[in-house]
Amino acid sequence: MKNKRTQNIVLSGMFMAIGLVLPFLTGQIPQIGKMLSPMHIPVLLCGFVCGWPYGLAVGFITPLLRSALFHMPVMFPTAVGMAFELATYGAVAGILYPRFRKKKLPGIYITLIVAMLCGRVVWGLASMILYGIQGNMFTMKMFLGGAFINAVPGIVLHLILIPAVLVALERFGVLRHRGEA
Repeated sequence: MKNKRTQNIVLSGMFMAIGLVLPFLTGQIPQIGKMLSPMHIPVLLCGFVCGWPYGLAVGFITPLLRSALFHMPVMFPTAVGMAFELATYGAVAGILYPRFRKKKLPGIYITLIVAMLCGRVVWGLASMILYGIQGNMFTMKMFLGGAFINAVPGIVLHLILIPAVLVALERFGVLRHRGEA
């Protein structure tokens, strides 16, 4: 048990570091970064690999830490809203994956799609509150644009990349689950 906890802490740190660095690949063109959502990838992977508490923590801390260190994304309301969204991604992926893992690839997709939908709804609710604090309106058009329409390239990327990484980790024996030797 102690070794598994230590392993999850180390992996969570690695996923957080990847989440801090990965957006630099698209940093020169912020619009592409917003569309591809590179920070979401390691958070989702953390939830799948380490479980919900680690996915939640990495998801919440990463955008806030990245904003504090690099001033990207802007702390309020963007990074704060993303913190709730990514925390939801990591938590939902970590909660659902053990229940669907036996279904192999379909289980990965079910978990991933539900986590992404839940995260986007939480982002919309958080944004509505945060924009309201600023005295601005967060409209349904802004929600649909930010969560779905402008995010299509990132959604497609996540649906291709994350299952491929998880299948590779399982195939090479890197990914071990509770109850396995």
